[in-house]
Amino acid sequence: MDKETLLLKLTELDFMAVDLGLYLDTHPNNAEAIAEYNRIVRAADAVRGKYERVAGPLCSFRSMNRCEDKWQWDDCPWPWSRNFNFKEGC
Repeated sequence: MDKETLLLKLTELDFMAVDLGLYLDTHPNNAEAIAEYNRIVRAADAVRGKYERVAGPLCSFRSMNRCEDKWQWDDCPWPWSRNFNFKEGC
């Protein structure tokens, strides 16, 4: 998968995790929802790892640094930068 496809998949999984987390706030004993939440978080972590191997870190506080001698967080473009998310002229 290319980085755009990976980022889209990660966005979908993270949204589902947030949504299920909100559900679990009001249904904390729902074992099926907990299992689904854990499955989604594991899937998101796997996609996040694939993305970061291809394109670099997504956030400064939970991403592994791929390089031993250079902090990569300041490498551009960042995920929220216009030139990262949109094609020129869009």
